[in-house]
Amino acid sequence: MSISMDQHQALFDDLGEPVAEVLKQHWHDLTRLLSPLGFQTFLESTANLNALGRGDELVIAFIESSVPVAREIGETSVFELLSSVIQMFSKASGSVLARVFQSAPVAVSRLGEAELFNAYLSLLDHVAAKAPRALRPLLDHIEELLGSLTLGGLRRWITWGIQAHRNDFAAQDAYFSLSTPESRAVLQRERRGVLFVDVQRRLVMYLRALWGRDFFLRPTSGDFETRTGYRPFIDELFINLPDAYDDYKVEGHEPVDGLSLYRAAAAHAAAHQIYSRIDPKAKDTGPLERVLVGLIEDARVERLAMADFPGLVPLWLNFHRLTLAALPDEDRLGSSPRMSALFDRIALALCDDAYLDDHPLVQAARHGFAALGEDMQSQEAARTLGLTLAEQVRAQNLPFQSRTDIPSSPYRDDNAYLWIEPDAKPNTAVAASIHDKRKYVSVMEMLHALDVEFATAESADEIWVLATELYDDDGTTFNELYGTPPMASPRYYPEWDYQTQLERPLWTTLTEKKPALGDPETIEEILAEHAPMVRRLKYLIEALQPQGVVRQKKIEDGDEVDLNAAIQAMTDIRMNRQPDPRIGIRRRIQVRDLSVILLIDLSESTNDPVRTGDGEKTVLDLAREAAALLGDALDRIGDPYAIHGFDSNGRSDVEYFRFKDFDDTFNDLAKARLAGMTGQLSTRMGTALRHAGRLLDARASQRKLILLLTDGEPSDNDVRDPQYLRHDTKRVVEELRRRGIETFCVTLDPHADEYVERIFGAKHYMVLDQVARLPEKLPALYLSMTRT
Repeated sequence: MSISMDQHQALFDDLGEPVAEVLKQHWHDLTRLLSPLGFQTFLESTANLNALGRGDELVIAFIESSVPVAREIGETSVFELLSSVIQMFSKASGSVLARVFQSAPVAVSRLGEAELFNAYLSLLDHVAAKAPRALRPLLDHIEELLGSLTLGGLRRWITWGIQAHRNDFAAQDAYFSLSTPESRAVLQRERRGVLFVDVQRRLVMYLRALWGRDFFLRPTSGDFETRTGYRPFIDELFINLPDAYDDYKVEGHEPVDGLSLYRAAAAHAAAHQIYSRIDPKAKDTGPLERVLVGLIEDARVERLAMADFPGLVPLWLNFHRLTLAALPDEDRLGSSPRMSALFDRIALALCDDAYLDDHPLVQAARHGFAALGEDMQSQEAARTLGLTLAEQVRAQNLPFQSRTDIPSSPYRDDNAYLWIEPDAKPNTAVAASIHDKRKYVSVMEMLHALDVEFATAESADEIWVLATELYDDDGTTFNELYGTPPMASPRYYPEWDYQTQLERPLWTTLTEKKPALGDPETIEEILAEHAPMVRRLKYLIEALQPQGVVRQKKIEDGDEVDLNAAIQAMTDIRMNRQPDPRIGIRRRIQVRDLSVILLIDLSESTNDPVRTGDGEKTVLDLAREAAALLGDALDRIGDPYAIHGFDSNGRSDVEYFRFKDFDDTFNDLAKARLAGMTGQLSTRMGTALRHAGRLLDARASQRKLILLLTDGEPSDNDVRDPQYLRHDTKRVVEELRRRGIETFCVTLDPHADEYVERIFGAKHYMVLDQVARLPEKLPALYLSMTRT
């Protein structure tokens, strides 16, 4: 991407010479690392940060830190960093905030992963809130701290210092400056053996040397935010390993260093990705069956890997022997061990043919595993053996507790990779990856180098796109014959933070999803059920002022003379009365030039039941009926309209559905989409309104309207402050109004009077107390609003 600096001379003038000079020095790197939208947002953020008047040092630190942060973990983290600093504005001085920016590249290089970096920023915000004086010395020594501690260890070290010196500021400063014995002692206590960031490159090369392919490894803080503690886990393409491993020590045996533990864990998880697949029958199995099937599957993939790479035998076998040696004698040798110890004995028996164990279940597992023979490649055979062992456990009435009776191997993952199917819905990450792997090629490349012509967007390793259509012999395009509708790329929108009075750039991610299809007959039944209302709407439609040429009388400078008015004026003159000078007629074209989006809130609360005269319906049912009647009415009028919906699951997953677009007819497909409408998740209203406004910006209509239908206030599961999303939605409504887009809210919330006028303004909302009347009120409201 090449963006000329000359186009932004006004920005350089506003920034001043010192800041502008730094921006020019990093201009090339920023344009290369950031997307066009990201770079434009970066420039706007730089200007906003400069306008706050906290000094040039803060703005320069932001510019300089953005390059290494974007290079290491992506442009999204640049704006996460900026948003975190904005949150600290009222808690720290400008120089301390500049230190947050300046230390960010060090944190990124040590943490190495965007999620951990976000957790680190949250930790800094916690320090700024609880002990703001500690923030500066902490940041001055962050390189030494992260060089020795994991993120969880850093959190515990910080928490100890805050609690111990809450009111003694001098001692607090000394503790966070690492200048006291107790500070060093706590640091030493929290120090871990081998940090992931120090061995990540070696592990990737180790796995590549084994299987000749790349594996994706990333760290996760086992004591801070993972689902399995310090156990590894596989998340689709990614192998998640703890951010640190201590040496594995068992009394009386030689300890195993943390690097060997990392190698064992990485190789085992990689073996799963090579040899294992998701079990389609997992939903039919209980906790005991899953443990035993997973135990057999672990042994199967290790046996296959050891056959290909004999050097893995001593690596894994040593850990199995140490795990068993760490057990008490009654579990290691007894005939009635705890179930978790029995699992460890089975794991060793399946790995070590020399290990002797006369427990019936261990013997059954060993014989069944040996009987696999040539079926060792079959995951189904291993599953059958695991289910057989589970039946034997139940037949022998062996006690089993799903929470505590799990294998205690230090390197094996949680086996969730075998049970959890990837989300069938394209989430933000998938949509982003689809966008990234599109490649625009020529016709000859498409014809001669394409591997799989008919792969879907979700399954393809790379998506090739032609700049022009490719036609078959019969004149139809290949896209018409074999293509699938393209997956929309995610859209990133800012969000208004009312506490700092600043926008958080690229804060939310919206993805357009394909609506599920229902039965179009459902909509036909709705129209038939409300036939009397349809007839009343017909009369209202006919009463609207018609389109076409309209004659407007009583005009002073009209296009022609109104003969009757001229005669009346002459009569008045002869009778010495003041004549009416408006004797002209003007002809003008009357056009209903407007575009409207009916935007429906599809949150979980729309599934709540409502009493109606015909029985009990849900809010969603009434919204569907209202949309169907409005769609039928607008089809009769001829106004261009769209019916869209939205829900959200946090700021990173706002879902947007298009049930009918402006250029679509209200046909069976649109009715099927409307019939398949479902309610789920939350209501991030501001982001949905921004996207609807963006769609209306592309329309050439003189008048543009968003008719918002909701049953509650803006809310989301990652926002605790109820005022936050209210202020953001108010900000969006004001922005849309400045762009010529009206927003009218129809709310079904009986308590909406507390907030709806402040968000949408007077005369721009309607609180519908009788929810059952929604199908009747909504079309009539639209007709009254758009009467010309």
